Amino acid sequence: MPPYDPSAFPPFAVTVDLVVLTVRRHALCALVVRRGEAPFQGSWALPGGFVRADEDLGAAAARELVEETGLCVHDPGAPPPVPVKGAHLEQLATYGDPQRDPRMRVVSVAHLALAPDLPAPRAGGDANSARWAPVDELLQEGEEARGDEQSAPLAFDHAQILADGVERARSKIEYSSLATAFCPPEFTVGELRRVYEAVWGVSLDPRNFHRKVTGTPGFLVPAGGTTTRQGGRPAQLFRPGGATLLNPPMLRPEV
Repeated sequence: MPPYDPSAFPPFAVTVDLVVLTVRRHALCALVVRRGEAPFQGSWALPGGFVRADEDLGAAAARELVEETGLCVHDPGAPPPVPVKGAHLEQLATYGDPQRDPRMRVVSVAHLALAPDLPAPRAGGDANSARWAPVDELLQEGEEARGDEQSAPLAFDHAQILADGVERARSKIEYSSLATAFCPPEFTVGELRRVYEAVWGVSLDPRNFHRKVTGTPGFLVPAGGTTTRQGGRPAQLFRPGGATLLNPPMLRPEV
């Protein structure tokens, strides 16, 4: 093997950015943090940071989430350091525009994280504050900022990363069981329907939705109980079954 000279190639850094989504007050919300350091000091951004030399990408994503917000998620393919019920973490995409970071050449591997009933975040690391914000507001702000501190565009290329993460979630719940990641371990069909409505931003016919999700063998299984937490008559509780695909898929309505 001929000698290999690493100095023949320009150095660059690798970061992880996190699109963390949950449903709050019947709206799809994303986690954003206010940057405490330059560049873009004072601007809102997705949580994330540089990958350390001794960690893989999944570990870096989990670490950054804890450091900047106090929230924990885990990769279903690896043992979680701190278990969280219903959490879901997957790689989203890689972003490598040479001009995306003014400090140096930085390649970011974005991750999508979903979980139900996530608590109010706490800031940490180099983040001054953190908040949940409706994704529609964040994506609109990226196009036409209104000038106030809550409405400034996201730092770096995070508006594009957020848009890609939201579209991944919106498209994936059409054919997979991903929507159940927004639900508690046991949930009603009505609660699951409200997840679809929040993620897609539409209203769905309750009867047609119930027929669809309960008609796919193994998609939902009875949990053996009922609840009145949504008010009205007791509703049957379900949990995710072994089926991970909706066949045929439930296509989102045209908006």
